[in-house]
Amino acid sequence: MNVLFEEDGAFRAGTVLADSVTSLQIELASGKRTKVKAGNVLLRFVTPAPGELLERAEAEAEGIDVEFLWEVCGEDEFGFEQLAAEYHGAKPESVQSAAVLLRLHSAPIYFHRKGRGRFRKAPPEILQAALAGLEKKRQQAAAIERMARELKDGALPAEFAAILPQLIYKPDRNRGETKALEAACADTGKSAARLLFDCGALPSTHDYHLGRFLFEFFPESKGGTGFPYFAAPTEPVELPLAAVAAFSIDDAHTTEIDDAFSVTARDGGGWRIGIHIAAPGLGFAPDSDLGRIARERLSTVYMPGRKITMLPQDIVEHFTLAAGQTVAAISLYLDVAADYRLLGHETRMERVPIVANLRHHDIEPLFNADTLAAGLPEFAYRDELKLLWEFAQVLEAGRGKPSDNSTRKDYNFVVDWNADSDIAAEPGKGRVAIDERARGSPLDTLVAELMIMANATWGAMLRDAGIPALYRVQTAGKVRMSTVAAAHEGLGVECYAWSSSPLRRYCDLLNQWQLIALLNNEPPPFGQKGAPKSAELLAAMRDFELTYAAYAEFQRGMERYWCLRWLLQEDRQVVLAQVLRESLVRLDSIPLVIRVPSLPELPRGARVRLSVEAIDLLEAEGRFRYLELAPELASNQGSDAAFGGAEDEEVGE
Repeated sequence: MNVLFEEDGAFRAGTVLADSVTSLQIELASGKRTKVKAGNVLLRFVTPAPGELLERAEAEAEGIDVEFLWEVCGEDEFGFEQLAAEYHGAKPESVQSAAVLLRLHSAPIYFHRKGRGRFRKAPPEILQAALAGLEKKRQQAAAIERMARELKDGALPAEFAAILPQLIYKPDRNRGETKALEAACADTGKSAARLLFDCGALPSTHDYHLGRFLFEFFPESKGGTGFPYFAAPTEPVELPLAAVAAFSIDDAHTTEIDDAFSVTARDGGGWRIGIHIAAPGLGFAPDSDLGRIARERLSTVYMPGRKITMLPQDIVEHFTLAAGQTVAAISLYLDVAADYRLLGHETRMERVPIVANLRHHDIEPLFNADTLAAGLPEFAYRDELKLLWEFAQVLEAGRGKPSDNSTRKDYNFVVDWNADSDIAAEPGKGRVAIDERARGSPLDTLVAELMIMANATWGAMLRDAGIPALYRVQTAGKVRMSTVAAAHEGLGVECYAWSSSPLRRYCDLLNQWQLIALLNNEPPPFGQKGAPKSAELLAAMRDFELTYAAYAEFQRGMERYWCLRWLLQEDRQVVLAQVLRESLVRLDSIPLVIRVPSLPELPRGARVRLSVEAIDLLEAEGRFRYLELAPELASNQGSDAAFGGAEDEEVGE
């Protein structure tokens, strides 16, 4: 006697060796013996042989029309042998019964299982819905196959256009487009970004990196980089006009001019030095449209060739300290003796005439360490700059800390979007110039010291008045934001509240609103006197710190991208670099730090020659190979100091 039984969801056949009431000992065609529960036995037969039964039944089942079976069976539950008898019109043979069983089992859409060997036909409405779903899946599979084929052929499927950013930066793996992209990537061995770039979905590698940032921080669903409707700022009333002629000092690309300076001789000797900070806080409140915009953006985003301002451009133009305008400002006046002793200070809200915007590239050739030592030539604001620099040196000495680490270098990235890229792999517009500028120049010292003075003075005023504010604190080398005034060890000041860049940083704007409340003797908009840990202030601090760090990381990433692009643009095949540690080196001519796996063990500071093997602008990565040690060993100048040390405080944009 032979039996057909079900085991682990599969049908098997074998010869009965022993039969008890509850179980059977079965020998399979392979010779393996197994114990089978009696309830799992579906069919007992004599012929054919067990192995032949399933083989013949599978072949016969292929010829059975499942739709016909569904039509002829009744509405009630039935066994497969019962349906086999009706289908064949007589007592079916074992192969015929097994074939019907296999066909029923293979069509779960048409027949629902109700037990071992028992079924019930699917209701018509359920069957139609299941068939429609099956057809939809078939069409989806065909569409996925077609889209994958188009991608491999270098064409962008039409379905991709509407969801391209999501597909590139945050793919939904349940979508057919994502499945097609993954399939095409697997077949071609390319990354998703490379495959889409080759299909023309990405205008440029620059747009790919910028797009990733915009997708996360400026999604189109929230308006992108555009601004929503906002009510116009109010004009501050009854502000006195300052009797000064103020001038700013910035690089050529600064448009959000937050700070300016003035020098006025005092009766009896000495000077009155003015530090004038743009005052958007006088034009709109935290709960206004513009206040909410600033709260959401938290900072201006900087990158080579572009920037995304915290405030709308016309608002920036309204409050920026541009030459020829008289602008609302908060001024810190320092009374300075002829020997540069600080005699006192005063803070005012006023309208300040701005007479000039001095630019680094114009002034530094005339005003630098060499010209100061040799004697300054004649140029506009020569005397004022010299006075401010000499006073800044006194301030720096009084703090006991340098305002900047002179071993660091600045690099100016200037992108000409109208010039051809001159890169075969990156055709189109966009040519970058990277210029080195040593830090710690007299202009840097001048600006940095006066900004430190303003931020420390106003921070102390808010602290002493018990008005909550956001402070920069540095202890044990770690810089962080805090709602509690504490020392900034790196700058050598008792407390330090960013207040000098309200057009481009929300932290500064918030502190400006608090300072305005103090000057007007009004309740502060954030928190209450003596309560530094208000929920609103803590939330603003947390959001600002996270966002500001993310924007800075993006800026560093884009500078890395433009460094790699500059190497391609200039066709640099061999470069000089300085060893930082292990396989890490920094290129001499541009601020690019890379790993060179082939670098031998060399002392820190050694200068080496590297070959540029490959650069991938999509991945923003380069492959470099060690060639040889440069003729001389450099000193350790700037090895790690080139990246950090003192915090970058207020020097330029």
